[in-house]
Amino acid sequence: MALSGPEVEKQVPAEPRPGRMLQSWWSLVFCLCFYGFMAQMRPGESFITPYLLGPDKNFTQKQVTNEITPVLSYSYLAVLVPVFLLTDYLRYKPVLLLQGLSYVSVWLLLLFGSSVLHMQFMEFFFSITMAARIAYSSYIFSLVPPACYQRMAGYSRASVLLGVFTSSVLGQLLVTMGRVPFSTLNYISLAFLTFSLVLTLFLKRPKRSLFFNRGAPACPGASPSELDRMNLGQVQPTGGKPGRLPASWRDSALAHMLRELGRTAQLPQLRLWSLWWVFNSAGYYLIVYYVHILWNVVNPTTDTTRVYNGGADAASTLLGAVTSFAAGFVKIRWALWAKLIIAVVTVLQAGLIFLMYKTSNIWLCYSAFVLFRGSYQFLVPIATFQIASSLSQELRALVFGVNTFLATVLKTIITLVVSDKRGLGLPVRSQFLIYSVYFLVLFAAYVLAALLAGLRHFQQGRHQPLPPAQELMSPVREPAAQDGPAPEAGMRAVGEPMQRPEAKA
Repeated sequence: MALSGPEVEKQVPAEPRPGRMLQSWWSLVFCLCFYGFMAQMRPGESFITPYLLGPDKNFTQKQVTNEITPVLSYSYLAVLVPVFLLTDYLRYKPVLLLQGLSYVSVWLLLLFGSSVLHMQFMEFFFSITMAARIAYSSYIFSLVPPACYQRMAGYSRASVLLGVFTSSVLGQLLVTMGRVPFSTLNYISLAFLTFSLVLTLFLKRPKRSLFFNRGAPACPGASPSELDRMNLGQVQPTGGKPGRLPASWRDSALAHMLRELGRTAQLPQLRLWSLWWVFNSAGYYLIVYYVHILWNVVNPTTDTTRVYNGGADAASTLLGAVTSFAAGFVKIRWALWAKLIIAVVTVLQAGLIFLMYKTSNIWLCYSAFVLFRGSYQFLVPIATFQIASSLSQELRALVFGVNTFLATVLKTIITLVVSDKRGLGLPVRSQFLIYSVYFLVLFAAYVLAALLAGLRHFQQGRHQPLPPAQELMSPVREPAAQDGPAPEAGMRAVGEPMQRPEAKA
């Protein structure tokens, strides 16, 4: 597991040795990356909303906006924690199989479902595929030695982003140049997903996992994790008093991690970026869920060859990859300037959302979304590094999981109030106006926090060093902190995993 300081040099295993071991490692890398690429090949995904609103299904815009799409937020909240725990307990591969089966179910319902209830079940299965992103992002690190973590993270992220980009471009080319109807596009997506499900059957199942199946080190010479060392001397006798949790649960890895999480929550930078993760990602995914419906309102054409949703998704994916990569080279004193930079990005996002709400030009709407998504992806790797740099790998996974869960709770509450027919049931344009105000409120909070932090800093003296816990540098200057997996979106988790146009991270 991830360590820092001198222990890394002593305990982290060396790179794979030449010969058969190296060849086996590269075979494993190829298989994992090929699977990650193929799982993203869903060319019909960018055109789900016009497909539902078009003559194939004939759902009304109100049904899609206020009855079908909100189910995605509710069901994602319901399945997120169970899937997270099952991923570790079942050692990843069964959850990858569940994800593949859910993908197939989504497209079968899209093709053969005919009622609102069918489409609500489609959203439910889509939520399972979203929650199961963590299975892939965790799985890849359970099969390689710690010395390979950073390279493996780069390879897997690149394969996923390439799959999303290729899928979006392919879908757009088939629609615009090949004049392929949306229903045929969905059959092609189903074929790709069935093939990726078959690939899952050939993936190797790890012998250990992070929380429940710890066992011995994954390979000879592997270092014990921070949690393993933290557990030493803390085991209590088995059994338990009536009315209390069994000792096996009190002494479990997860229980120790929750106690450790309470102590690490006192770090100022950890709190700042975790709050950003919760509030900004909730708003980000609300935009991503509903932007395809907005595009249909702005450009209600019946000529399918003039629907460029796939091109917009491809461009936003590419810009997101570029900004994520560029973020790794930013050298800033984050403990001092983080709040101000977050505020600047947030007010830019608020302006872009307002432009999407106001404009009647589909190209302006596309461009605003591409820039909005790119600005969010610029801060994701920075937040990932700032959160992960002071934590062990186990605590990283738990913190990212908690942040994602809280963001999902907030997103679900907003959906219930704003979008659901049982709440305000607002049309999509009005929703985007509310989301722009939401980001403006976040901007005001970040500016106020930045001003207070600046005043405190200058009162203490320009050259007085900040406490060590706050001095988190940029990813380039602290490579040792990058040896653990980034969250897959999820939790965007690895880059742009498993995404529907309404759920692309």
